[in-house]
Amino acid sequence: MEKIGSNKSFGGFQQRFRFASKTLSSTTIFSIYLPPGASAGAPVPVIYWLSGLTCTDENFVIKAGAQQYAAAHGVAVVTPDTSPRGDGVPGDPDGGWDIGLGAGYYVDATEEPWRQHYQMYSFIAKELPPIIEREFPVSDKKAIMGHSMGGHGALTIALKNPGVYTSVSAFAPICAPSQTARGQKALSLYLGNDPAAWQDYDTCALVAKGAHKIPLLVDQGTADDFLAERLLPEKLQQVCEQQQHPLNLRMREGYDHGYFFVASFIGEHVAYHAEWLKK
Repeated sequence: MEKIGSNKSFGGFQQRFRFASKTLSSTTIFSIYLPPGASAGAPVPVIYWLSGLTCTDENFVIKAGAQQYAAAHGVAVVTPDTSPRGDGVPGDPDGGWDIGLGAGYYVDATEEPWRQHYQMYSFIAKELPPIIEREFPVSDKKAIMGHSMGGHGALTIALKNPGVYTSVSAFAPICAPSQTARGQKALSLYLGNDPAAWQDYDTCALVAKGAHKIPLLVDQGTADDFLAERLLPEKLQQVCEQQQHPLNLRMREGYDHGYFFVASFIGEHVAYHAEWLKK
């Protein structure tokens, strides 16, 4: 593991590392914020943040302002990249932004040419946490949150791994990708044309099938340009009501899809997870 950046922030350190991922069959980068006082003798709980389409690990680190809240609550925050990258890792042959590099969708791809590298679900859920717990002064208590495509990732990963995450939250998540044109495009390319294969990576479908009832905290801006056609929080609300799955959906008046929105409420999300992590 190679350290490629370190900056002191709110008494702790925002760091960046590169390592060779076996799961992704490529080199990957992640960022980690370690709050003041984190040490081998005093390990801290950790929150995983999953970013959205076109992002890297740096978007959240630079724009969200989460460090001050992580420092105040004594939690670490890990931010992985959104897709595999590097020589030989395929991107969209047409140069688009919604498939391939920066658009891993947090699935384990089964189709070519994506199958070898695009194993983002297993990377986030299985490979990365043991590495973080071995290499850094963090405990095995963890929460997960994300934005947009990363909100989709956070919700589905938490729902599919009962008891692993203390809590989950999302900003403007893609709630039902199998029911949107852009989601269907990505899922069909990564997983094939059988819609049944898509259901394991669809929050609404997982809740409908009776996923374990971890409470879902979701913030959604009412001025989000993607709200009506791509995000579909109303479908999540409907299925949660039908399944009696706990959901706190907060519609934030006038907020759009970007990081001004995320930065406005990230403090509440960190506090929410910190409360669960310290129980």
